[in-house]
Amino acid sequence: MALIEEILGRPALRQALWRWWYPFFTRRVRNQGIDFLNYAFEASPPLGIPLAPADEPFRANIQLYHHVAAKAGLSGARVLEVSCGHGGGASYLTRTFGPAEYVGLDLNPEGIRHCQGRHPLANLRFVHGDAMALPFPDGSFDVVVNVEASHCYPDFRKFLDEAARVLKPGGRLVHADLRYPSQVAAWVADLAHHPHLRLERMRLINPEVVRGMELNTPRYTEMIRTCFPWFLHRLGLDFDGVKGSRLHRDALSGELSYRSFVLRKRPNA
Repeated sequence: MALIEEILGRPALRQALWRWWYPFFTRRVRNQGIDFLNYAFEASPPLGIPLAPADEPFRANIQLYHHVAAKAGLSGARVLEVSCGHGGGASYLTRTFGPAEYVGLDLNPEGIRHCQGRHPLANLRFVHGDAMALPFPDGSFDVVVNVEASHCYPDFRKFLDEAARVLKPGGRLVHADLRYPSQVAAWVADLAHHPHLRLERMRLINPEVVRGMELNTPRYTEMIRTCFPWFLHRLGLDFDGVKGSRLHRDALSGELSYRSFVLRKRPNA
């Protein structure tokens, strides 16, 4: 079994590695303007959403956020992004859709410091916190956003319980992530059968994610070779899903399943 699949399949190993890797990664790339840690999305024909010139280099990453959250009713809403990474998606969604408040939460303290210095918007704030124990009262948010992070969590069902708890009745959870075959059935079952959430949409988006990975390959390859010592190049390139990496090959073949979901909190939950 490849290292990445072994990590994704073992919760304790997953948690230990990600607690080390993400702060380390942030420290290495903090001066490179890396505001997105997600893979990417490109439709066929291309999505072609209008972007500001400063956003254009991150088009493929932004398009994944757009796909996941554009129809979630963000305008005027209170929005929580669980595991916001370096905050690029939070900034884009805040500037584009005008939520009343957008809160980005992440377990990586280095990432939160990066976000706080990098994305100074009046209705956007960032907090350090754990997806397993969200530091917010019940019914605090209209929308919860979760992009490509839950594969790192030690207990996915506990995250779903927490997301459902902080959502208002009728609120939406929009979610996208990846799993290997041994994990897909449990992942989908947890989403489809949660007592307080109703699954409204599930879509397999491997082709779009693969095209996005390929668009990002030149930039990510240069970043890894510039920011990391040579003995971490292979791990870094796989982590970033560049063309030819294990993750890219598995997403292309379908061995790795990448899906997006929309769920709604049940009215009486």
